[in-house]
Amino acid sequence: MSAASGSARQRGGQNMKKSSSAGPAVRDDRHGIPLDNLKPTSSATHEWDYKIAFAIITVLAFVTRFWGIGHPNEVVFDEVHFGKFASYYLQRTYFFDVHPPFGKLLFALMGWFVGYDGHFLFDNIGDSYVDNKVPYVAFRAMPALLGAFTVPTVFLIMWESGYSLPAAIVAAGLVLFDNAHIGQTRLILLDATLVFAMSVSVLCYVRFYKVRHDPFGRKWWKWLLLTGVALSCVISTKYVGAFTFFSIGCAVVIDLWGLLDIKRRQGPLTLSGFGKHFAARLFGLIIVPFFFYLFWFQVHFAILTRSGPGDDFMSPEFQETLSDNIMTMQSLGIDYYDTIAIKHKETKNYLHSHYDKYPLRYDDGRVSSQGQQVTGYPFEDINNHWQILPGHPPLEINKTGQHVRHGDLIKLRHVVTDSILLSHDVASPYYPTNQEFTTVSNDEANGGRYNDTLFELRIEQGKPIQEFKTMSGQFKLVHYPTKVAMWTHTTPLPDWAFKQAEINGNKNVAQASNIWFVDTIPSLPEGSDRRRKEPRKVKRVPFLKKYFELQRAMFYHNNALTSSHPYASHPVQWPFLLRGVSFWTQNDTRSQIYFLGNPIGWWIASSVLAVFAGIVGADQLSLRRGIDALGERTRSRLYNSTGFFFLTWAAHYLPFYLMGRQLFLHHYLPAHLASALVTGALLEFIFTMDSVDLEEINHEITTDGKAGKKKGGAMPSRRSLSVRERMGSNILGLWAASGVVLAAVIWGWYFFFPLTYGKPGLDVAGVNARKWLGYDLHFAK
Repeated sequence: MSAASGSARQRGGQNMKKSSSAGPAVRDDRHGIPLDNLKPTSSATHEWDYKIAFAIITVLAFVTRFWGIGHPNEVVFDEVHFGKFASYYLQRTYFFDVHPPFGKLLFALMGWFVGYDGHFLFDNIGDSYVDNKVPYVAFRAMPALLGAFTVPTVFLIMWESGYSLPAAIVAAGLVLFDNAHIGQTRLILLDATLVFAMSVSVLCYVRFYKVRHDPFGRKWWKWLLLTGVALSCVISTKYVGAFTFFSIGCAVVIDLWGLLDIKRRQGPLTLSGFGKHFAARLFGLIIVPFFFYLFWFQVHFAILTRSGPGDDFMSPEFQETLSDNIMTMQSLGIDYYDTIAIKHKETKNYLHSHYDKYPLRYDDGRVSSQGQQVTGYPFEDINNHWQILPGHPPLEINKTGQHVRHGDLIKLRHVVTDSILLSHDVASPYYPTNQEFTTVSNDEANGGRYNDTLFELRIEQGKPIQEFKTMSGQFKLVHYPTKVAMWTHTTPLPDWAFKQAEINGNKNVAQASNIWFVDTIPSLPEGSDRRRKEPRKVKRVPFLKKYFELQRAMFYHNNALTSSHPYASHPVQWPFLLRGVSFWTQNDTRSQIYFLGNPIGWWIASSVLAVFAGIVGADQLSLRRGIDALGERTRSRLYNSTGFFFLTWAAHYLPFYLMGRQLFLHHYLPAHLASALVTGALLEFIFTMDSVDLEEINHEITTDGKAGKKKGGAMPSRRSLSVRERMGSNILGLWAASGVVLAAVIWGWYFFFPLTYGKPGLDVAGVNARKWLGYDLHFAK
């Protein structure tokens, strides 16, 4: 399973003349399969049949992706996100997204090419592009271009892997006429970039594998480095690109394991020689992609220099690197005895209290302290005001001018009720493992409950004696005796707390959602000298520090995408195409765009995957019983080439079962492309005539030109079989089977055409006719 070209077959072999050379063949170092007839760079044949098919497929790919690309002239589905990001780039306004920047930078580049200034922010699905003068066709042309190039890339993978023309056409046709690939590449979305880069990675590795017996040559380095660059583009678009790394990484590991074999047919490698191979692959497939990956983040930071909606996801230190940052401009130092309003970073709820008490018993029967309620409230209110007091040791009563600093022990006095904030070992309303927050009178706070009212102020990334400030001084308030952090969440409390948010003590102090900040200082007069601000310069933070902070935020928020979505789906539904996603509707014309694959193509590909697994399983069982049903050549081609494609499918599909985040049908597109490769390869396998007896299909050359053993008793060399020799008259059967498959796939594409292109609108009968598996289509009544 080392690479797609492991079958050691000649590319486009139908037109290849038989070699007149009687010299020894170059063999596969593990299976003894001759590789001398792999397609050389300077081929004597022009392979016109492959080239004509390649040209036709490329033209059709452009037609199917670009036809009617201007419809609809409104914001569709996730264009609200990726179009918005392109506008932010053009405005140089900082934003946050869970995906790496490469794919989004391509959209910004296209906008820059056409002179777009980023004035439109794609706020709502259905907003008119025409009315807002947005060059949306140019934006959509970028993924359409990449999607169109993906189809001939699939063809090239099959061609370079030595498959027959009908097998290559079937694999490319399954992608060419797939409604999901078409629909996703006609809109301002990232998946076209992801799938194209993934397919190019596979193609480049196939080309590299074919020249592996000429190590460290110009072509060897070229295809190794191109594979690395393509891999970097995959993972720089979406982090699921790691699955492509895994696919090719497995092939590389198997290849390196073969190089270690002291019995390899080309002779054993010394350990130093093996070390060179290992180092070259490490450099080309890990180090080079990583530096390209870092490069796109450097471009990202270099462009986004202005404060924007992404500020809140970053630390105060990061935000100070952005110009026009509100936090930097409005930040004020906080002194003891100031009255402050404290706000939660994530939920934006203020720390709030009022005279009402916790109920004696909660709904689950647990007993509360019946203390004063401390809650979270989303609006400005006088009950949000808290006076910050020194903890231990106490400062002189009512002495002003003492700055609050990182690490101080403080108390918080609720101004309206004149009570002191407290946490104690009583379970909170919703979380039995978290502590309740309440308040007590000044007498209790200065008496027996003194320690329970002490809190440690921990400024995020704070330095010793760092001054505490509004806005920029994001902090965790940690209860001094019990070491729990003040925390809140989005689930509202019952009516007895007026549906306000719960405040409790979180034992997981390191949790990022424990962070608060001071929004305002209500007690500070408008004309106070403390409100006078000196002009501040934008700070500089080292690139790697910004990079690692952004990476942490991206992974955290990506994993936090667990909320439900009406069109989310589970991985088990994808291969069978059990449901799609509604992208856009228009009531007047009864038009809709419903993201759905070509059911016929997907069901064929999924069935073939099962057939492949069954064939491999049956072959292994036969071998255990001493029956060789396939033969060396056929088995090697099936396992190494088709097996590599199957591994690529599994690597891009199975990991989604381990994810807890929202998942959608488009996550299956890379795996579907791999399944198309398996389908073309296995279709050819079914019609292959390789015999179990290798002597029947290999010419054995003697020194006098007769069949038999060479002089001296050595076994004769074997040459690779062309497609025509390997398949014989069954090539007609393969063409017939390919024609049937393509005809069915084309019909399926045309039948679901209105749902993919958004026109024409369908009547009720037309919509219901397309609800094959109960798809939740609009206008069905």
